[in-house]
Amino acid sequence: MSRRKYREKIIFNLYELDLMGNSNFDKETEAGKTTLDIISKMEKIDEVIESNLYNYKLYRLAYLDKAIIRLATYEMIYTKEPKQVIINEAIELTKEYSDIDDKQKAFTNKVLDNIKNNLGDISE
Repeated sequence: MSRRKYREKIIFNLYELDLMGNSNFDKETEAGKTTLDIISKMEKIDEVIESNLYNYKLYRLAYLDKAIIRLATYEMIYTKEPKQVIINEAIELTKEYSDIDDKQKAFTNKVLDNIKNNLGDISE
């Protein structure tokens, strides 16, 4: 599975979980296991996102945009993937799936860039 498809599966799992309150994803796949790990770290991930939103609250984000930002934040904190690659992929996913025009792409980019710049202040 390509890295893009892997990320898409995780985003859809997180989206469904947020929207429905549960998700029936396959927990044995690599994407399923990563989704479970994100869920187990969701409180920390959301705190990081909230602290990098200016004049905005996490609950106001559209479910899909929130899922994309949560995945990217998780990857920046808990993986060795280059942060700029993570941000670029999140922007591409936002372009492809967000129902808002270029404003959402710019918003996602700004939030993730803030997170990247503040990671030195974040401890696992």
